[in-house]
Amino acid sequence: MVNKSRVIVGLSGGVDSAVAAYLLKQEGHEVTGITMAIWDGKFKSTGKHACYGPEEQEEIMEAREIAEHIGIPYHVFDCSAEYKESVLNYFRSEYLSGRTPNPCVRCNQLIKFGLLPLTAEKAGITFDHFATGHYARVEQDNISGRFLLKKGIDQLKDQTYFIYRLSQIQLSRVMFPLGEFNKKRIKEIAREAGIVAADKEESQDFFSGDYKELVGTDENPGEIVDQEGKVLGYHKGIWNYTIGQRKGLGIAFSEPLYVINLDTEKNRVVVGTRKETYKNSFIVTDMNWISVEKPVKEIVIKCKIRSGQKERDASVEPLTKNEARVTFHQANDSITPGQSAVFYDGDKVVGGGIINSLCQ
Repeated sequence: MVNKSRVIVGLSGGVDSAVAAYLLKQEGHEVTGITMAIWDGKFKSTGKHACYGPEEQEEIMEAREIAEHIGIPYHVFDCSAEYKESVLNYFRSEYLSGRTPNPCVRCNQLIKFGLLPLTAEKAGITFDHFATGHYARVEQDNISGRFLLKKGIDQLKDQTYFIYRLSQIQLSRVMFPLGEFNKKRIKEIAREAGIVAADKEESQDFFSGDYKELVGTDENPGEIVDQEGKVLGYHKGIWNYTIGQRKGLGIAFSEPLYVINLDTEKNRVVVGTRKETYKNSFIVTDMNWISVEKPVKEIVIKCKIRSGQKERDASVEPLTKNEARVTFHQANDSITPGQSAVFYDGDKVVGGGIINSLCQ
């Protein structure tokens, strides 16, 4: 028996959030749809489907139609100013610092699961839970009382990497109705329910234009060098590159070269062979522990440093309250400062943090 409650659902106009709202309504919950408006129209766009782009008004209209079809109230809240401050400014600052940010992780923590439900609450909408269409699960541990973030059963769609920064308070109020389903079944449910978004193209990125425009700075030419400092070519700004990048270097060499470091002090892009991209150890900061309190000694877990990467065996040594050293048991390629390292124990998210620097 499911306890009936008042639930607000983040509607994007896509099939996943639509089915999430539909399933909750079918279970007897009092459901309200809400959407965050974040596009301010200040940047150029290619028009492709993305979270941040000019198609937002069309998606809001589609979300409104979905809410009407399901038979739930619907509200739109302007979060554009906060999104610019918390996500776009962060994105720009990270790239200018020679790091590669993950804006989706930050948006989920601060805007989608933070500001949006808070804004709805301030607008007078009373609710017990906030739900989204993410493929993940939340359970409460009977012994520790901690709320656990667990993978969705569809391993190909699992989205825990993008929401690992949710706090215990956020996890205590969140619902993920799709966590027990695979994508195929969700599309079937959408068609059975007459939801027109069943075959809609999914968002593939967070911005539909050129990232250089978001960085918004003049060219700053510098050298492209190997690890010994030999000049191999020139660049127009280190923000055009990311660790592990191979294409677009414009350098003729006997074997493919990859970006292995971005030296902001010397304004240099450091490149090397594929073998030189492999490292074992790195420092992670701004930690968020979920299934455990901060460990007091080294733990062995599975770790992934990119959303599409398989987890790999690693050891995590806590250094301070917000910092840890992660060591892969086998060298991993393209460990990228600014990206997230997320730790797993089976299907549970242990925690994670932001990759800060590589260890020599």
